[in-house]
Amino acid sequence: MIIIKSPREVELMKKAGHVVGEVFNALEGNIHPGMSTLDVANIAEKVIRDAGAYPTFLGYGGFSGAVCVSVNDEVVHGIPSSHRILREGDIVSVDVGATLDGYIGDACRTYLVGICSEKAKRLVEVTEASFWEGVSHVRPGARLGDVSHAIQVYCESRGYSIIRDYTGHGVGSHLHEDPYIPNYGQAGTGPVLKEGMCLAIEPMVAEGHFAVRVNKDGWTARMKDGKLSCHYENSIVVTKDGYEVLTMAPKEDK
Repeated sequence: MIIIKSPREVELMKKAGHVVGEVFNALEGNIHPGMSTLDVANIAEKVIRDAGAYPTFLGYGGFSGAVCVSVNDEVVHGIPSSHRILREGDIVSVDVGATLDGYIGDACRTYLVGICSEKAKRLVEVTEASFWEGVSHVRPGARLGDVSHAIQVYCESRGYSIIRDYTGHGVGSHLHEDPYIPNYGQAGTGPVLKEGMCLAIEPMVAEGHFAVRVNKDGWTARMKDGKLSCHYENSIVVTKDGYEVLTMAPKEDK
């Protein structure tokens, strides 16, 4: 069942989303070669807790990190570690959840570490752009498949593949609510979008084939072919005439 949020709930979602945006403010320009993925997570956790919020992912299903930090061919759910050191040319996805007053903001950014290759930069740029292409179709009366289809076409037309094993989702007082939102599909299909729906839309894009495997830690999902992957996500709310993004950093360009 898809939960329609009341105006009061949407305001609470905005507050939680603002905390997530502040995390990205703190990370931008501060991720560099030589720091560990745990260092990245610690920056994020401090911002979340200083805002009076709680890191949503910590303990979720047994996950041990405050945020997910996934490097290069790791798609999602990378566990922060003091032993995983970022190197020049890496790309690192930081997936952040913050719970404030019972409601959740959920978003992800992928950062370039030091000087990166042009192909890595292009993957990051295309993944982010595919999010905006997808949400440009969000409005009351549209179909969720319109969003999924737009993301797929945008990425595949540029030579990339879409991860099939993981999807976006509804978000609110629970991290994962209905509906699940694949980044591929047919236009004109799926649930009808309605004002007050809150959705976490998150393209996960691969340089090579879309097949993934999960590490022995039971969490970290990575590309089977070892090629780069990228993840970009925002929580949004469907408005009467379109959508509003709830998890942008104050200094990010919408």
